[in-house]
Amino acid sequence: MTDVRRSGDRFRGGDPATGGSAGIETLHAFSFGRFYDPDNLRFGPVLACNEERLAPGAGFDEHPHSHTEIVTWVVEGELTHRDTAGHATVVRAGELQHLSAATGVRHVERNDGTSPLTFLQFWLAPLEPGGEPSYTHVTGPADATPYVLAEAGATLHLRRQAAGERTAVPDAAAVYAHVVRGGVRLGGEELAAGDSARITRPRGLELVAVRDAEVLVWEFGGV
Repeated sequence: MTDVRRSGDRFRGGDPATGGSAGIETLHAFSFGRFYDPDNLRFGPVLACNEERLAPGAGFDEHPHSHTEIVTWVVEGELTHRDTAGHATVVRAGELQHLSAATGVRHVERNDGTSPLTFLQFWLAPLEPGGEPSYTHVTGPADATPYVLAEAGATLHLRRQAAGERTAVPDAAAVYAHVVRGGVRLGGEELAAGDSARITRPRGLELVAVRDAEVLVWEFGGV
């Protein structure tokens, strides 16, 4: 079964409790903060898929997380990250970061650059609570090398496809696919940037690029 969600149906806004300020635009694919939809709480371990757009100088002040796996993909610009576990990094376009909040960590996310910043952030529920916070920064992810998020029983695949190129959707218990840019065809549906698909037990499905595209594909062992 494939459930397609369109970019324009995402909730626009943010949660003031996170310390957001002027210059921030957020698009939420799942219930988040003051936006509550009981039929859209999660898919598998995915609790949130937020597209964040930060103007130069804008950002989220220090705020807490716990018992959450936070994976960020920078689409354009540079994301400055600092946390109370001692990590301070600049994550650039085409790079990935993973913050495992575990029993608790606080962090800051800002656009300290001179150009607009756009990033996608996924929040996933861990299989087991507890542990120590950890941080990973992947500077050169390759399409052929998935990022294994063992803490959540999930694997992230990066798909960069030229127009006309086909790639297989993983034969997994469930798959969550988000189109970052361009457009693809999935089964009988065409998906554009910002669209996503929640797929239960895919078999023999392909992503076919109708124009140059970048897609993030999560696969899960169960839902």
